[in-house]
Amino acid sequence: MSLTEKIRDALKWAAVELDEDVLDRLHWARTTEAERGGGTVRSEASLAVLDAILENLAIAKEKRLPMCQDTGLFLVFVDVGRESTMALSAIEKAIHEGCRMAVEEAYYRRSVVEEPVFERKNTGNNLPPAIYWDLVDGSDVTIRILLKGFGSENTSSVRMLNPTGGSEAVIKAVGEIVTLAGGKPCPPIFIGLGIGGTMDRAAYLSKRALFRDARVGHEDPRYRALEEEVLAHVQSLEVGSGGMGGVITALSVAIEAEPTHIAGMPLAVSINCWADRKVCVVHKEDDDA
Repeated sequence: MSLTEKIRDALKWAAVELDEDVLDRLHWARTTEAERGGGTVRSEASLAVLDAILENLAIAKEKRLPMCQDTGLFLVFVDVGRESTMALSAIEKAIHEGCRMAVEEAYYRRSVVEEPVFERKNTGNNLPPAIYWDLVDGSDVTIRILLKGFGSENTSSVRMLNPTGGSEAVIKAVGEIVTLAGGKPCPPIFIGLGIGGTMDRAAYLSKRALFRDARVGHEDPRYRALEEEVLAHVQSLEVGSGGMGGVITALSVAIEAEPTHIAGMPLAVSINCWADRKVCVVHKEDDDA
């Protein structure tokens, strides 16, 4: 199967089904809400939202229909092995063509405009995707794609924190951003945090964090502990599923961090709704182009 076909098939699947880790967290949220986890008063309305989400997912899978009307913008992260012989232009062409074919063959809402300020004319095919490129070891090409809905994207934010603020500043900032978001990003949400780099790199890292298995914490125990502290704080806000109050506001927190300047601590918070639609396509050296 060609790379174009792999991308097309993955995106047709992503519009109607969720990865196992995402489903696991949704079922965890439903159970925790029902059992009044953490002593918080359960919200019957929030529980009803979770039940509706799970029913919606079952219908989407059975009928092969999108789980959400906002099928998002194609956010693409490409890891190219340094030993790969595949031309970058060929990879880019496969991404564009695979995305185009998925939109034509599945029920994708046309949601992309040519320019952001003036005419805002619809491109009619959800192209172009937003593509980030990275060099990695090996010879494989790994392509991760997120269907990024904008109800949640519009509540994402960047903060340039005081470098002496430490973990407390991170926790406080995330809490403020989630509180401001309220029910707009369709909670329960997934939270990706990018810390370090520059303003733009932090935003990139926060998106990259959303691809991690939601059941797996950071490999560094310090950052894993910070993820848990941020998640606990977000739950204490009691925004709740659908913004209806209750026990569960977020399904996971994932952090990506990198070196930064001594004078700063950039923090980006990328919020994704419960419909955490992500795919990963791996292309080997001996696969068809």
